[in-house]
Amino acid sequence: MARGTRKTAVLKLGGVGALAALLFAGGLQLASAGENNRPATTAAAQTVNCPTVRDKLPAVPAAASAQVERELANLDQEIARQNERLARQAVRPEGGPAFIDNAILGPLRSKRVAVLDRIEIAFNRIGAQRPDLDALAACSLNAPGVPSAVNGGAGQNGASQNGDAGGQNGNGQNGNGNAGGQNGNAGGQNGNAGGAARTVNCPRVALPAVPAAAAAQVQAELATLDKQIAEADARLARLAVRPEGGPAFIDNAILGPLRSKRVAALDRIEIAFNRVGAQRPNLDGFATCGLN
Repeated sequence: MARGTRKTAVLKLGGVGALAALLFAGGLQLASAGENNRPATTAAAQTVNCPTVRDKLPAVPAAASAQVERELANLDQEIARQNERLARQAVRPEGGPAFIDNAILGPLRSKRVAVLDRIEIAFNRIGAQRPDLDALAACSLNAPGVPSAVNGGAGQNGASQNGDAGGQNGNGQNGNGNAGGQNGNAGGQNGNAGGAARTVNCPRVALPAVPAAAAAQVQAELATLDKQIAEADARLARLAVRPEGGPAFIDNAILGPLRSKRVAALDRIEIAFNRVGAQRPNLDGFATCGLN
């Protein structure tokens, strides 16, 4: 990854839903600073607005917690995937007026129905009362620049370092775009259930002021970082249920590949600055993740 001199004015987030002034070519704009200082401009992408599930669950029995955690990770992964698609749509629009409903929100609802049903079954299978989660399946759209609320990984409370958690659930360490928000656990709103999966701990990406001409591309790459985190968390959740590999499995099969993917996404962010004649930031230090 090519290096450049980092601008002195680095934007850092204080918490979920924090507001930051982003200096663009057209002047100073007040915008919602999402994960990794996601730029919010008039051309910012919309994000999906899905009901949170974790905080609507009854206390989760220990015997069901691993399965519930895995399904909550799947919900976040789907949110990240669709936000990435919306970010691409903001750069290269496709389809007609009903495209988002038919190609994004409709399929997302169907996927959420299936995941929520599996959460209900996890309760029922061990003799606990089956919750009714049907009302949490349908999603809409947030206004451009407004972050998504997510359900996230076990044991993560409070504000996100980078995550677009919409101020509802927050995130401990994860997230760069929309799916990183991690909070609470399967055993209630905030408590941590026994045997819950670990989550990846990725550094937030501190960006200088993003030129308006590069904002859409940068936003798309931040959504890609979110998707990568959500995918890694989902794999860790599966690993908590069905362990595999030896002591180095997580490093070799999850953290190593995640770093390689982040290097590529961060490099594309740098190129987005460089392409519009702005000073190229040096984002190399944000590639490596650990575990919460």
